[in-house]
Parts: sequence; C-alpha cells; structure tokens
Amino acid sequence: MIVKTIPMGEIQANCHILIDEKSGDAAVIDIGECSGVLIQSLKDEKIKNIRYVLLTHGHFDHIDGVYAFKKIYPQVPVCIHEFDAKCLEDDLVSLRRGFGLPASEGKIQADILLHDGDLLPFGDAEIKVIHTPGHTKGGVTYLIDDMLFTGDTLFCLTVGRTDLPGGDPSELNDSINRLFDLPGDYKVYTGHNRSTTLDRERTGNIYVRRRKRKEKTGNV
Repeated sequence: MIVKTIPMGEIQANCHILIDEKSGDAAVIDIGECSGVLIQSLKDEKIKNIRYVLLTHGHFDHIDGVYAFKKIYPQVPVCIHEFDAKCLEDDLVSLRRGFGLPASEGKIQADILLHDGDLLPFGDAEIKVIHTPGHTKGGVTYLIDDMLFTGDTLFCLTVGRTDLPGGDPSELNDSINRLFDLPGDYKVYTGHNRSTTLDRERTGNIYVRRRKRKEKTGNV
C-alpha cells in the first residue's frame, strides 16, 4: 500500500490518497479542497480505479472539496458516518458559517452512510470503519493493514479538540482508549500536521501524560 498526503484548504487539513499497487484501487481520505495537486496525483499510473471518498468527519476543512471532486468523478461514492452526513448539506452544521467563511460551492448527499464495524472492500483487503466520536459525533477512524487514518481524533502527540458543537471529552476519551487498545503498532495518518505511530502515542501523547498525572493525584 502507498499513502500520499497533501495538506489542503483553509486550514491545511491532510488529504490522504491510499493506493493498493496490486489492484490499482485508490481511496481519497478527506478533501478540504479539490486542488490541481490532488487531481494530478490521481492520474498516477498505479491508480486504475478510485473506489471511495472516505471522510473522517464532517467539519468544513475536511469536506470543502468534495462537491467539486464529485463534478469530476461522479461515479466515486462519498462515505461518511451517518451522524455527520448533514455536514455535506449544511454550512452551519459543518461549521463553515461559524468560522465566518463564504458559502460552500454546493451541497451533496452522502452515497454511503457508515457505521461502526463496516468493512469496505479494497483490493484484496478491507477497510474497517471504527466509530471514534469526541471531536464530532460522527468521527471515524479507518483501519487497513497496519495503518490508521484518524482524522481529528488522534494527532501526533495530542488529540482533537472537544469544544466545538458535537464535541464531547468523555466520548473522545473512550475513542482514544479504543484506538490504544488495538493490538500491535500502526502507522497513524492524522487529519493535520505530521503522521505518527500508535506506539509513540501510547507513551508520549500529551493527553496520555495528563491522564497519568490526574490518576496519580486522584483527580481523574
């Protein structure tokens, strides 16, 4: 598997292009902007079939390019968890209006509504959907092989914010623990900034260190 990461849009959210070299299948994970760089990257000779647009959650900086992308690739299904699906249709729900930005280019509906545990065929493998709310109600992590695509749930040495509508610290705590409980190590491709590994986050993440300090003082 190959992963190409392109920061895009107003807040430079990471768009990840996942490519299975054997089958030629590709998936685009989060599209903050339908840029020329993205379209050119999808002309890679290794890509024979763009199988999915996979959205980790519905905030505008991760979905703003989806409408324009679907104009170019109407056959590619857009996948998002059912709890965040309205973000594709409503600038208020996606927080675009809340950040004082102009109206989005257009509205679309999701082609596939995701649920926890869903398996999406991809080459000879499957992409597993793990519901990881806390940053948003419909946040998900995508797992395939030894890779996790965590969106704004888990970052390198920190975690996603919970102070926006739909955020919930308790849910995020459960989601982080669920990821940390996965067996073995994984490469973690995040929604912003650089990638990391699950082992690194289990020991060095500031969120984990804060939790340990609270446990020692009895202030959990």
